[in-house]
Parts: sequence; structure tokens; C-alpha cells
Amino acid sequence: MADGRAKFLSGNLFGHVATMSLLASVGLVAVFLVDFVDMIFISMLGKAELAAAVGYAGAILFFTTSFGIGLGIAAGALVARALGQGDMTLARERTTHALCYGAIFGIVFAVLVFLALDPLVHLVGAQGETAALAVHFLQIVVPSVPFLMLGMMGSAILRAHGDARRAMMATIAGGIVNAILDPILIFGLDLDLTGAALASFVARVVIAYTALMPIVRHYGGIARPKLGGMWRDLFPVLAIAVPAILTQVATPVGQAYVTRAMAAYGEDAVAGMAIVSRMMPVAFAVIFALSGAVGPIIGQNFGAGDLGRVKRTYNAGILFAALVIVSISALLFLTRGPLAALFDASGISLTLIFLFCGPLSLAFFFNGVLFVSNAAFNNMGHPYYSTVTNWGRNTVGMIPLVWLGSLLFGAPGVLVGQAAAGVLFGALAWVLAHRMIAQGGRPKGTGPDIFGREGRLMALLHLRR
Repeated sequence: MADGRAKFLSGNLFGHVATMSLLASVGLVAVFLVDFVDMIFISMLGKAELAAAVGYAGAILFFTTSFGIGLGIAAGALVARALGQGDMTLARERTTHALCYGAIFGIVFAVLVFLALDPLVHLVGAQGETAALAVHFLQIVVPSVPFLMLGMMGSAILRAHGDARRAMMATIAGGIVNAILDPILIFGLDLDLTGAALASFVARVVIAYTALMPIVRHYGGIARPKLGGMWRDLFPVLAIAVPAILTQVATPVGQAYVTRAMAAYGEDAVAGMAIVSRMMPVAFAVIFALSGAVGPIIGQNFGAGDLGRVKRTYNAGILFAALVIVSISALLFLTRGPLAALFDASGISLTLIFLFCGPLSLAFFFNGVLFVSNAAFNNMGHPYYSTVTNWGRNTVGMIPLVWLGSLLFGAPGVLVGQAAAGVLFGALAWVLAHRMIAQGGRPKGTGPDIFGREGRLMALLHLRR
């Protein structure tokens, strides 16, 4: 069995942050790059309504992914705390029970979403043939939601063990399978959008299998579920998963509003937005990985009572985000022409791509600040800070700013308003995180400590697929 001891209590913190983020981002790139290539293939079909349909479907799938992220946060947090206590038996039991809850919830959730596809697609602004195409795509992909949730939870558990490499390999395996199947199904078998959906389904099954097998082989496996243990772990799971899900679902709520706002400018505008939404996670995969990378480091050091290392970890995460954003933004600006040519973009689609490759990419730094701050909030006993800042950004921040941007600048203003909301609430999260760290995290005596003397919360992110 692999060594279960905490590994982030010593060593260079910036090195830990960089290593965990870069390793995790390789797996994310493998997943997101396939989405990116999917969009290139779909654009090659020469039908704007197909790209727009993927954009609408993506807004719905983002909701389902957010629930998986929340359950992954809960699973990783529970296992990490058991490891911090040195109790491998408890870690094994919590792994089992969390995965059981994930499977049950995933099946129920997939059924409910499947039954409501038509109203959901129309809610985000799709109409006519484009709406029918989006529903068709989702009818194939949504049944794979339970596999995706188990894969995300398995990856979170592996990262709780400090095993970012195997967690990365799970997403890489899914990405490779998808990359192989895409051209075969889309072009070889002439299945178009259906082929892209089938490839995504198979990839999710592969991700789940590849994430769970290392747990069985290297980390004590999965115990026989026990009713008493399931009941014991239910409330700890809910205590983390509910605020985490509420936090994560804020982003797809905001994205759904942005999609609906962009729909007013036609299918070309929605297609351009869909292209940008596929470029963004590929370009900033390292930033998307930050919360999952910083979370275990903050969690272990906070559990050990070393607040000095907690603060330095937070600052290292912010510095790392700044360096990555500046570097990637410069690269995007220099290659914006060839990138747009990949999608044969013109008109409003071209305008949106160039806008993203310019000032909007620099503004993504504040999203990085929010990701790192969320990891601190969840680990230090203030998960609802994450909920407040994420919901604030995607509602009271985004809705009026997107509306104003749209009013002033049309379709580009929609993306500008979205970015402005990120700047505003990223700055707020930074202030709250520094105040919380200065106060030492969760004050004693402020409520029941569900997890014994640790009383910490751990956040692990990210797959957005």
C-alpha cells in the first residue's frame, strides 16, 4: 500500500503549488483539449447551428459537472482528514461511503436532467433546429453523468493522498480515447454531432474506471458498505458537499445567463462564445487546477496548526496565478490570428475570439484569485465564503454588468461584463481570505466540529466536462 502520510507539511510551498498545479493541469488539458478539438471538427462541418448547439448543450452540462465537483470536494476532504489523523481504515471507509453516495446521486440526477432537457435547452435561449440538435446531443451525453461523478470523486480521493500523477492519468486516458473516437465517429462514420456525443460518453466511462482502479490497487481498496458507516458519513458528506455544490453551481448559473444574453445576437455569436469557452480552459488549465492543487496543501498545514505555512501557501498560489496569466495572455495575443483561422471564424465570432485573446485573458487573473481563495475558505472552516463570492459574481455582479455591457457594446459587451464581474468579486475574495487567515480560520466554539479536532474543510477541483 502506498504511504498515506501527509506530504505537504514540509518543503518549498511554491514548489508544491507549482508541481501539483502543473501535474493536475496536464490531465485537464487532455480533457479540455479534446473539447477544443471537438469544436474544430464541428466547425469544419460548416454549420453554425452545430457549433451553437454545442454551446447551448455546454451550458447544461456545466450544471451536471458542478454537482460532481461538489461531491469530489466532499470525498477528498473526508479522506484527507482521515489521512491527517493517520487512520487508514477510516480513510478506506470514507472512500467507500462517499463513492456510494456519488453513484446514487449521479443516477438520480441524470434521470431528472434527462427528463427536463427540452425546457432546460429553451431556458438558455436555444430555438428551432439548434434547440433540437442540443437536445439530441444531451440525450446521449447526460446518461454518462454517474460515470463522470465517480471519476471526479476518484480523482479527488487520489489527490487527497497526494497522488496527482494517477489522478492526472485518469483524465489523460479519457482524453486519449475521446481524441481517437472523435474523427472516427464524426467523419469516418459520418455521425456529425452524434459522433461527438458518443465519444464523450465513452471517454467518461474510461475516466471513471481509470480513477477508481488506483484506489483499489494502491490505497486500500474499497470496503464493503455498512449501513452504520453510511449513516455516520452522510452528514459529514452533506456538510461539505452542499455548500461546495452551491458554490460550484453558481458558475453555470452565470454561464447560462451569458448564453441566453448572447443568443439575442444570433447563432454566429453563440458559436463564437462556444469557441471561446473551449479555448479558455485549454489556455488556463493550470489556473483551473489551482484550487485542487492548493486545497490539499492548505488542508494538511491547517490540520497541523501551522498558520504561517497556510498564509505562505495562499500567497504562493496568487503569485503562481499571476505568472501563468501574464505568460499565457502574451502567447494568446501573438497567436490570435492562427487560432481564429482554426475555426474559420469571421464576423462576430472573430471579434469575440480576438477580444478573449486580448484584455479578457489578462482579466482571468481575478478568477485565479477566486480559485485560490475558495480553497482557503473551504479548508479553514468558512465554506460559505466561497458560496457568497461565487454567487455574488454570477448574479448580483454578472447580471447587471452583462446587461450593461450588452447595451453599450453588443455581443462583445456580454463577455466584457462577464469579465468585469470576475474582477470585482476576485478582489473581494482576496480581502476576505486575508482577513480569515489573519484570524486563524474557524474560531473555536462557533458551532459543532463535525470532523473532531481537525474541523477543517478541503476543496479539490476541477474537471469541466
